[in-house]
Amino acid sequence: MLIKKHDAILSDLDGVVYAGLHAIDGAPQALNRAEYEGVPVAFVTNNASRSVETIAEHLRSLGVDTSAERIVSSAQAAAELLREHLKTGAKVLITGTQDLADCVEAAGFKAVYHQTENPQAVVQGFNPKMVWENLAEASFTLADPEILWIATNTDWTIPQARGMAPGNGTLVYAVAKATGRTPYIAGKPEAAIFRTGAQKLKSSAPVVVGDRLDTDIRGGNKAGMATACVLTGVESYQSILQAPVQDRPDYILATLNDFFTEYPTININVTEGLYRADGAGYSAVTEGKTLTVTGRGEELNAWRVACAAWWAAHPQQKESCQPEEIIRDKR
Repeated sequence: MLIKKHDAILSDLDGVVYAGLHAIDGAPQALNRAEYEGVPVAFVTNNASRSVETIAEHLRSLGVDTSAERIVSSAQAAAELLREHLKTGAKVLITGTQDLADCVEAAGFKAVYHQTENPQAVVQGFNPKMVWENLAEASFTLADPEILWIATNTDWTIPQARGMAPGNGTLVYAVAKATGRTPYIAGKPEAAIFRTGAQKLKSSAPVVVGDRLDTDIRGGNKAGMATACVLTGVESYQSILQAPVQDRPDYILATLNDFFTEYPTININVTEGLYRADGAGYSAVTEGKTLTVTGRGEELNAWRVACAAWWAAHPQQKESCQPEEIIRDKR
C-alpha cells in the first residue's frame, strides 16, 4: 500500500477533508484508517479564520478522530513570523477574524483595529464578513513602509459546497494594489508550516496531501517532502498535467482511499526525442507537442502515465505547459 511508504500524513482541509461544512465522501474514514494503520495525521491549513480548537471540533463532528494539537494553521505561522520581526507586546493591526486576533495575542502581541492606535504590523487573514472599511484600514496603515505586513495565505479560491468562492488571496491582492506592497506569506506555499507539522508528529518521511498545486503541492515540494494531489477539490487531471515543475506532485490520487492501494510503478524511457512512460497497463509517448496515450484500464492510471511522459519531456518547465494534442488509443 502507498501509505506504508510514509510515517505521517500532513493533510490539507478544504477540498480534501471537507467542502464548506460537509465532509468529502469517505475522507474521514480514510484518515481514521491511516491512524489505525500506524500512520498519524496532522492537518496543515491556510484557514486562519477559525481557531485550532474550532477546526478540531468541526473535524470530530464529521467523524475524524483528532484533536487541536494535530492542527497547524496559517494563523499560528503568522504569529511565529511576528516573533521573528517584532518584540513581544508590539501592537498588530488585525484584518481578519477574532480567532486570528486571539492567536496573535496568545503569541504575546496586542491586537488593534485602527491606524490611530499606532500598530507596528498588519496581519491579514480571511474573514467571510470582511468589509471595505477593514481593507481600507489595512491600506492606510501600510502606507508607512516601515509597517510589517503578513498575510496568512494567498489562496485565490475556497472550495464550498456550492462551488468555488473567492479566497484570502483576492482580499490580499486588493490591499496590495492599493499600497503597491507585497506581504510576507505565513502559510502555504511556504515550507515552514509543513516542517512544523512534521515536527508535531516526529516524522522523517511524511507525505503532504492537498487539492491545490500552487499551495499544498508547491509548499510540500519546497519542504523536500513527498506530495500527493487529490482530485476532490480544485485541481483536475488536465491542470495537473500542465503543472510547472515546482507544482508537480509525486502521487495523483482520485480520493484519500487511494493511499490504501498500490501505487503503480511507471518506467521512463527516452529514445531519439521520444519520451515514453509505461505502467499500469498504459503507455504514453511525448513527441514534440503531441502526447499519445495507449492502453486500457482505470482512467486515473492513464493520467498518471500521461503526466509521467509529459513531465519527462519538460523536466525544468517553470510555467504552465500543455500538449497541443492529446491522442487516446484504447487498443
